[in-house]
Amino acid sequence: MPPISHILYLHGFRSSPLSTKARMTHAWVQAHWPDLHWWCPQLPGSPAEAMQLVMDGIAAWPTGRMAVIGSSLGGFYATAVAERTGCPAVLLNPAVDPARDLVKYLGEQPAWHDPSQVVEVRLEHMDELRAIAPAAITHPERYFVVIAKGDEVLDWREMHARYAGCSIRLLEGSDHALSDYDQDLPHLTRFLNL
Repeated sequence: MPPISHILYLHGFRSSPLSTKARMTHAWVQAHWPDLHWWCPQLPGSPAEAMQLVMDGIAAWPTGRMAVIGSSLGGFYATAVAERTGCPAVLLNPAVDPARDLVKYLGEQPAWHDPSQVVEVRLEHMDELRAIAPAAITHPERYFVVIAKGDEVLDWREMHARYAGCSIRLLEGSDHALSDYDQDLPHLTRFLNL
């Protein structure tokens, strides 16, 4: 794999570029590889719009030298990006079937990092999620997946089954937010050959 020059970070549902993991990853990258191009966009509530924003934003990137990191719903999007571009992906407690899981959040939901902001979840977003979902993981060797058995939001067994054959760091405890994420950073940077 050629050296990575560009990193795309995709945050989770109701989250933002201000998420702890996004900021920690960015700080880690800046401290160790300051020349890397970093992009962590604020994703719109519409999955179709989110994917359009991302694909437009990376259109001029060197696909052979980019990587994507995604957390939760961002992990679902990161999987779609990796399958479309062929780039390596690091997934942090990735959502496996968000069209099924997010239907219970229909309506306006407060954003985590600014409760004055809302994320509107619409029924048509479930169709958009289904349209984005890759049918299969075509190259498991391109994925590094961090899965916490202590995830209180998503089923670790489902994540483990979806990404079978990929490089998996299975944590015995932890949580959905990966509160001990600093311990995962060396593993993901090693996977990306940074």
